[in-house]
Amino acid sequence: MQTASRVLNHLKVAFPRTVPILLGYLFLGIAFGILLTEKGYHWLWAVFMGLVIYAGMGQFVAVNMLLPGVNFLNAFLLQLTLNARHIFYGLSMLETFKIMGKRKPYMIFALTDETYSLLCSAKVPAGIDARNYYFFIALLNQGYWILGCALGGLIGSLLTFNSTGIDFIMTALFLTIAVDQWRETKDHIPVFTGFACALLCLLLFGANHFIIPSLLCITVCLLILRKPMENREAKEKAAIREVDTDAL
Repeated sequence: MQTASRVLNHLKVAFPRTVPILLGYLFLGIAFGILLTEKGYHWLWAVFMGLVIYAGMGQFVAVNMLLPGVNFLNAFLLQLTLNARHIFYGLSMLETFKIMGKRKPYMIFALTDETYSLLCSAKVPAGIDARNYYFFIALLNQGYWILGCALGGLIGSLLTFNSTGIDFIMTALFLTIAVDQWRETKDHIPVFTGFACALLCLLLFGANHFIIPSLLCITVCLLILRKPMENREAKEKAAIREVDTDAL
């Protein structure tokens, strides 16, 4: 009973943090389920893909890769390019995931863009186990995605309508997350760095090949800028503590 009570307590604490993802993932999953069933697949395939692939944009792209005559090597390279950013997400989460123990493989698997965003800015409440807090954030997010896929698959199998443009919902979610991150952080150097690197690589390599070079460029630039940013953050925190001390 005590273990069940602790689990429920951690779920209650983690859930409010994931509400924005709940709203986004439900609509995203529904859009994916509709697109998949329109290709003639049973709605359970949408649930299965959400369970074992769980790649967001990768699943949307995979819809067109399930057609006969698709080159599997090209499909593999496309998915690798599309999801290569998770390599850099994983590198930045090495310290965080050290404490996860047996749950570490699942945390690596469940590290989507949105979950990464929440984990990076997560402040573990007092009295809450950080391992459980991080785990339930990831688990809840995948649950929302699977639920959305199931609903979309059922809707798509029962109703027929024009779904043109429905996949834009993924782009809309990315923009929403970017705006939220901008509002939550005071230091916007990483944002400007990412934008500048992406624009430069887009001009140099073109729209079909700029993702990996831009990610490498961003990583190198942020490694160079890391120490100055950390020093400035430490000075700001020291100044805040000094003001608080004077006020007392």
